[in-house]
Amino acid sequence: MSTRTAKALRTPGGLSIRYEPRAAVVAVLLTVLTVAAGVVLIGSGDFPIAPGDVVATLLGNGTMAQEFIVQDLRLPRVLVAVLVGASLGLGGAVFQSVSRNPLGSPDIIGFGQGATVGALTVIVLFGGSATAVAGGAVVGGVVTGVLIYLLAWKRGVHGFRLVLIGIGAAAMLTAVIHYLITKANLIDATRAVLWMTGTLDGRDWSQFWPLLAVFAVLVPLVLGHGRSLRMLEMGDDAAYALGVKVERTRLVLMGSAVLLVSVATAAAGPITFVSLSAPQLARRLTRSPGPNLAASALMGAALLLVADWAATNAFGERELPVGVVTGVVGGVYLLWLLVTERKAGRI
Repeated sequence: MSTRTAKALRTPGGLSIRYEPRAAVVAVLLTVLTVAAGVVLIGSGDFPIAPGDVVATLLGNGTMAQEFIVQDLRLPRVLVAVLVGASLGLGGAVFQSVSRNPLGSPDIIGFGQGATVGALTVIVLFGGSATAVAGGAVVGGVVTGVLIYLLAWKRGVHGFRLVLIGIGAAAMLTAVIHYLITKANLIDATRAVLWMTGTLDGRDWSQFWPLLAVFAVLVPLVLGHGRSLRMLEMGDDAAYALGVKVERTRLVLMGSAVLLVSVATAAAGPITFVSLSAPQLARRLTRSPGPNLAASALMGAALLLVADWAATNAFGERELPVGVVTGVVGGVYLLWLLVTERKAGRI
């Protein structure tokens, strides 16, 4: 969409908010889809509950059995899925905008693999608890982010160099992952492989609250830098001319995105391709220039909920980890994206 269709909403206090009608409509529709998918997912399972009864239970009008199933078992899983999907979608949008490359996704340029190495190190070498594994994933993702940033630095961080170094780092970290699995005993290896698949099974309030705390701090920070990120897409020189503190802004955004992806990985394991596809799909729907941060987050949440429903219900009695579904669908999307970019002469 052309920026000439953007409108401004002015408040009596003199505050002016610029928005684009199509992007706003897409955001509302994605919100509705996310809520609807969440209600359907809560009602799915061995004890099915109709959507109307799910809503009634959430409002406090369900039976004791329904309240236990909804409030204690299924609602936290759905809320974790929403936050994980939104974090991955938002993190992917930031990295694709900073690198100015649709392949600049955290799970392609090494950050997801770094979080996985951190988690597997705790599992294989220390036999840590679930909390320790989550902490290892966060530390691994953050350390990887710092190293890639430093290696990509040469009078600033430029997108092409960031993607190339990230892909190389991802290859080396994948080798480390394989090495750690070969070093593990059977029990730890089984635990590591299950974690690496990426799943929302068994997620409860203990995963939700830390994720919500990080989400509540970092999302406003990222959205508050949305205008500066949009200027960065025009190039460093143009951003400097428009008054953007380029390296400081890039560092804040990349640091926030690394933390979002790392915490999401710690909560649910490495769920692949959501951070790659969500920003691209959001941009195609809004037809709007810029990073489309809010739409990317909403798209990530909706994608993960739909994928989790498919993993739970689309294969009969055999429930799959959600990471298997996102991996298959995301792999097809990646092939399509590569073909499209090649035809356009961009790769």
